[in-house]
Amino acid sequence: MTSSENLSSFVVAIDGPAGAGKSTVSRMLAEALGYTLLDTGAIYRAVAFKARERGVDWQDGEAVASVAATLEIGFRLDSEGGNRLLCDGQDLSAAIRTPEVSQGASIVSAHPPVRAALLELQRSMGRRGRVVAEGRDVGTVVFPDAGAKFFLTASVSERSLRRSLELKSRGIIEDLAVTQADIESRDARDSSRAVAPLRQADDAVAVDSDGMTPQAVVALMAATVRQRGG
Repeated sequence: MTSSENLSSFVVAIDGPAGAGKSTVSRMLAEALGYTLLDTGAIYRAVAFKARERGVDWQDGEAVASVAATLEIGFRLDSEGGNRLLCDGQDLSAAIRTPEVSQGASIVSAHPPVRAALLELQRSMGRRGRVVAEGRDVGTVVFPDAGAKFFLTASVSERSLRRSLELKSRGIIEDLAVTQADIESRDARDSSRAVAPLRQADDAVAVDSDGMTPQAVVALMAATVRQRGG
């Protein structure tokens, strides 16, 4: 493969637990590299949102998978550099960021039929190359041959505080203890699910972001990507 071919097909995979800062860092890294951002977590949130909208129980894996198979999902950058999620022509970027939909995404993503329904969608987006993909199984399952893989994490207390501040910025006030309990619940569910559990890929670079600014994390990741030809 020539260097130009390698660059055009390069994928950066960023995995990690809830509240680790993946969305912020991935968006900033994609901008720094001139890459497209693929937010796999947002895709599962959209599925949870649409399933609830259609009256489908999140615990019913087959029914949720049927919903997932019908959705047209894509991403678009807005004028401020934000990554907008479009589902069936509807902008769901704000609607999928509530605590309830976050929990729903964690529930539906544990169902093997749902993951199977969305796997090819994610991979087809990645085939376009020059993509920063973030999620929980991006480097282990979706893009196992990604040119650069990172596992971004932070302490539970730090992640809870970040999530609480994020919700507050969107006008959602939630007790910090409730936020932490939600994150611990998601950690347990994401790490113990039978299919594609959250784990660090063997060849991923671990980044503990406690005490680090997003800018410092992005600088570290960008340097690694460039060293690897991305």
